[in-house]
Amino acid sequence: MTGNNNAHSAYEGDYQGMKAVWLKWGRYEAAMLPEYGGNLIAFRDTENAYQFLHEPKEDELESFKKSPGIHGIPVLYPPNRYEDGKIPWNGKEFQLPVNEPGSGNHLHGYLHTSAWKVEDYGQTGCESYVVVSSTVDEQHAMYQYLPFRFTVRLRYALGEDGLSQQLFFRNDGSEAIPCLLAFHTAINAPFAPDSSADDYRVKLTIGERWEMNDRLLPTGKFQPLTQEEIQLRDEGISPYFADLNNHYTALAQNGRNRMELTDTRSGVTLVYDVGTSYKQWMIWNNFGTEGFFCPEPQINLVNAPKSPLPAESIGLFALEPGEIWEATARFYVKR
Repeated sequence: MTGNNNAHSAYEGDYQGMKAVWLKWGRYEAAMLPEYGGNLIAFRDTENAYQFLHEPKEDELESFKKSPGIHGIPVLYPPNRYEDGKIPWNGKEFQLPVNEPGSGNHLHGYLHTSAWKVEDYGQTGCESYVVVSSTVDEQHAMYQYLPFRFTVRLRYALGEDGLSQQLFFRNDGSEAIPCLLAFHTAINAPFAPDSSADDYRVKLTIGERWEMNDRLLPTGKFQPLTQEEIQLRDEGISPYFADLNNHYTALAQNGRNRMELTDTRSGVTLVYDVGTSYKQWMIWNNFGTEGFFCPEPQINLVNAPKSPLPAESIGLFALEPGEIWEATARFYVKR
């Protein structure tokens, strides 16, 4: 890392050889990689040496650059899997490449692998911030498959109350487009240097579990929650209680839709409050391997455009020309 060592600052610097915008505020620091999908790659508590996000190690850098899906906070459009790469919309059918040969599906779109533009960074009296954007038009890699024109803008801000995230999505075209978005957020467990994975319990505001077929696509039916999933919803459980690649409805608790990850050794809880606009969760834990897991807030059901279920019930909605969808989330620490 290079740049400003001021306790409250925002500056251009370096992250493992990649261009970064660094944010600092008191005990916290964060790093944004605009050239790699607008990925917020690091969020740390430097006083306690907590590293909350799964960052790439030196020997993972090349794989990260090619496929930055399991580090930091990648933003996905369209998120997750689409059967045979096909997306039916408004009487047309669009064809995305099948990039997951094992399932025969398209996975995750192109926003998380595209370069984003730095619009602004700086600091106010209460936060350091960075704003990045991606404009999808005829020049963007995704347009040849999904000819939709839109702008996605991300604003991250770091302050005394942790890290805030604002997601902005605007239809710049002349036709209605689907609002299909998610974050593939990768959380370290353990995040504290002296703790082990056994010290961690995660709680997630899940509702019902979607049944998935052998291609990891929803059948449209629900499955009963296991006893461990009930613990995940209610009092918390190890993030590695099973090999998880599960899809759930989101069901707010006390008006909030969130993940809570507690380090029982230190009594510290990382809260990831995503707001109630996200109607689905994915949870993936790298085949049950201790180290990190991904609680992924998602607007829409996986493969939503091909689902026969009512659009409102699966988070499938359109933005008309000029319309904007916006959501905010926050990471903060309870001690």
